[in-house]
Amino acid sequence: MAKNPRMTLQTQLVLRTLLETPAKARYGLELSDAAGLPTGTIHPILARLESAGWLESFWEDQSEIEKTDPPRPRRRYYRFTQGGAECARVALAQAYNGGQTSARLRPAAEGR
Repeated sequence: MAKNPRMTLQTQLVLRTLLETPAKARYGLELSDAAGLPTGTIHPILARLESAGWLESFWEDQSEIEKTDPPRPRRRYYRFTQGGAECARVALAQAYNGGQTSARLRPAAEGR
């Protein structure tokens, strides 16, 4: 796998969101809403995670779009690669233990 991505607060939020259901493929806007981040922040993070080999992406089938009313643009889905979820867990643990994690991500009792 490529070099590990920087563990910014935003990257950590995206990884935590993906790890909620690690086997599920999710699209950018869905991840944006779940992580509470703008899509302009989400997509570069997803691209870095894909370049690192942690995620893979694919476009949804045209047949799925044809079922929607009104029609919408195709969605690009992201999911962990084999081993990607474990890389994410390890990186999050290292960020947390290294003091790189924001108080927003710590359990409430620990910050008091």
